[in-house]
Amino acid sequence: MSKNKTLPKMNVKIIKAAEKPIKKADAPKALADEKESSSIWISHPIDLRALLTLVDHSTILPQCICAYKNNITGFGIGVRYKEDVEETEEMANEYMYAEKVLDLLNIDMDTKEVFEALVETREIYGISYLEVIRSFDGKVSQVELIKDVPTVTKSIRLDPVIDVEYYYNGEAVTRKRKFCKYRQEKNGKTVYFKEFGDPRIMDLRDGRYLESGESLDLEYQANEILEFPIGIDDYGKIRWMGQILSIDGARKAESLNNSYFDNGRHTPLAIIVRGGTLSDESFAKLENYMNEIKGSAGQHAFLVLEVEDSDDRPAFDEGKQPAVELKDMAGILQTDELFQAYLDNTRRKVQSAFRLPDLYVGYTTDFNRSTAQTAMEVTEKQVFQPERKSLAWIINNKLFNDFQFKHVEFYFKEPDISNPDDLYKILAVTERAGGVTPNLAKRIAHEAIGQKWENYEGEWGDIPLQVSNPGKQSSGSGLDVQLSEQILKAESNSDHEVVAVMKEVRKLLCEMHKED
Repeated sequence: MSKNKTLPKMNVKIIKAAEKPIKKADAPKALADEKESSSIWISHPIDLRALLTLVDHSTILPQCICAYKNNITGFGIGVRYKEDVEETEEMANEYMYAEKVLDLLNIDMDTKEVFEALVETREIYGISYLEVIRSFDGKVSQVELIKDVPTVTKSIRLDPVIDVEYYYNGEAVTRKRKFCKYRQEKNGKTVYFKEFGDPRIMDLRDGRYLESGESLDLEYQANEILEFPIGIDDYGKIRWMGQILSIDGARKAESLNNSYFDNGRHTPLAIIVRGGTLSDESFAKLENYMNEIKGSAGQHAFLVLEVEDSDDRPAFDEGKQPAVELKDMAGILQTDELFQAYLDNTRRKVQSAFRLPDLYVGYTTDFNRSTAQTAMEVTEKQVFQPERKSLAWIINNKLFNDFQFKHVEFYFKEPDISNPDDLYKILAVTERAGGVTPNLAKRIAHEAIGQKWENYEGEWGDIPLQVSNPGKQSSGSGLDVQLSEQILKAESNSDHEVVAVMKEVRKLLCEMHKED
């Protein structure tokens, strides 16, 4: 570079911030993954009615769906306190009010049955809908399941953004949301719904939102829809989508096996006559025999077939005498259903899509007590408990959020899958360490046999036996247990003399402890 060459001039400007302060976006700004279309309505990606047909003709889908329905919501819905604290009058009143709300949620059937049907339709179509009806004060008062899911379509999320109040621990929090519309078209009629939580008033006849200052009769105001999809797709994701081809193939295999009874080969025997023909009398006897072979009349009977020369010769030639041959054709008949391995593999693949072991769909031949217990524990933790928690969250935080319950919550009940043997081992170890109180032992025993229980009166019921009487427990408890075990072993071996001696020893030890 030349030393005489001048450098270009540079101007520096300072750009000041605008007068308005920078604000954070208070609503979602992500673009929805929606196809460009002239209509705001989202079409179903597949024919939902075909899914119902597949379920109706499947030999494994109904069992899997029934297992989900029975184990997720089939044990019922209950009310419980959020925290284990001493009950106050306010808590008791809220508990009774929550029970009333739950019981009156649907008067045509048990609330449990509503959610059972909801789970069933969701597993068939990938999504299910509840029509929510509110009372005059804006609280949820009734829910109705929309059974015909294929008749419902939804729109994209529409502008404008609406301010929505959400209650968290009794505190009102404002959030901004976009809502979509729903419409149901059936038998030439169309009804519009608004999304659950939308505070605006909609006309159910045309789906139009009312402008400020407008009014509408209650009979024409649209109800809300609360959707329960599987996954994040617009209409959910069918859990067994990847198995549709296998399910359809299994149906065709079963149809082929069934058609065998009408169109299959039913000729187990062939009678071959060489060099002659059956006489008319023999043919009639054979036909009568085949028609009357059923029952006890045909037992220990024999059949004589007479053959006559097919030519009009007076006598049989020595080398051309007619012969009768009975040909067994049972070997070419179908002896059992076809595609057994294919059908079994299809069943296993469908169960894998639902993550269900054989025990839950009626195949229990390979189970024993230990494997059945393990299968129940794993399936309960990995499949059913997460589904219950997901549904319970929607009920507590969406459906009943406006009630602002402070002390109680709704939950789906679950089965007791505890192993008595494991519980016995835990209690035995805990008792030696001083962790079992009389009240705890009483509660566990009564719950195991299905009886109600009450605590012992007095503070001693909450004090572990090892703490309340340590000398007696340490000196005699372990030895007494060992003696009891030996007595049981001796009784099983019919050692009556040994049993008598051990019982006397145990009796003396008990008397010694009483004196101490």
